[in-house]
Amino acid sequence: MKITVCIGSSCHIKGSRQVVEKLQNLIAENNIGDKVELGGTFCMGNCQQGVCVTVDEEFHSVTPETVNEFFNEAVLAKVK
Repeated sequence: MKITVCIGSSCHIKGSRQVVEKLQNLIAENNIGDKVELGGTFCMGNCQQGVCVTVDEEFHSVTPETVNEFFNEAVLAKVK
């Protein structure tokens, strides 16, 4: 599974750094680092949607406050 987080200026202002840090921690806590690749990219073209995140090309809008819910539904449920 590949998770890509936008780190462009608009998403950075909306908290992409916190999203990346929380995802790194959640991946480590759940011991799924061998199943999940976390990466960053610049603008995905959906700047108005919040922090843009794709999981295997599927788009999600994530905020630092919704990372846990996103992770449980879009990542953990599909990996385990």
